[in-house]
Amino acid sequence: MKRAIILFLTSSFVLISCSTSFTQNDANTNYIQNKGSDTIVNLALAWAETYQAEHEDISISVTGGGTGTGIAALVNGTVDIANASRAIKEEELEEAQSKGIEPLEHIIARDAIAVIVNAENPVSELTLKQISDIYSGVITNWNEVGGEDRPIVKLSRETNSGTHIYFLETVLRLGNPDDKTLFSTDTLLLPSSEGIIAEVRQNPNAIGYDGLGYVPHDVKMIAIAEEIGSEYVLPSIATVNDKTYPIARDLYMYTNGEPVGIVKQYLDWILSTEAQEIVAELGFVPVK
Repeated sequence: MKRAIILFLTSSFVLISCSTSFTQNDANTNYIQNKGSDTIVNLALAWAETYQAEHEDISISVTGGGTGTGIAALVNGTVDIANASRAIKEEELEEAQSKGIEPLEHIIARDAIAVIVNAENPVSELTLKQISDIYSGVITNWNEVGGEDRPIVKLSRETNSGTHIYFLETVLRLGNPDDKTLFSTDTLLLPSSEGIIAEVRQNPNAIGYDGLGYVPHDVKMIAIAEEIGSEYVLPSIATVNDKTYPIARDLYMYTNGEPVGIVKQYLDWILSTEAQEIVAELGFVPVK
């Protein structure tokens, strides 16, 4: 059902293009431009469709492209709301402020990053360190972690993705800001969540990662332990909320300063019970 909803929204929602630069403080427009994280894009589409059905005088354009793309558009003054699956970087904030933009962070949902493998892969459990060693190239064969004698094919989102950066910092570097570990050079960088799912589905040697809301039932999620001897935990709304699943994060929208007018009304609605129910329906974790 979840996949059907996502496919319907993606195929049926009409994106509205806009070629002129504007700011969210323009009180003379009923148009909201929303851009950024591919993790959030289907959720943002669902919100926009529901909100527009209830407010026929409002038009909302939603596009993806990655967290970096959304934040860059906010910095350049071409969107009202930037979607982000990571917090804004210090250098992005400094660039924004140099242009008179003051990015303001709004936490709008939470997400678990699921580590996924082909359904036929016998491996069901990994520690964070094992996943780090796989993606950094220390572990290269599934038999090193209890699987078959097969080479490991590593899949990742592209570097512009907030999910890529979060996975690098939290998993490969195990949360250590002084660690300089990088993805192995043979890691395949894919431009979308759908691309990672498709490759894992058809390749028995593949390992990938994706937001929980994008994971279908025909791929296998790995239970993860923080270290050897710790409990292995699968990602879910419950394990994110009780903080037992170790790869979970906040999801954000950024505005230029305190939102006003229709942008404020829309963001207030996003935190309402109605909108947060949509968060849960699409496999993300409500903030309320």
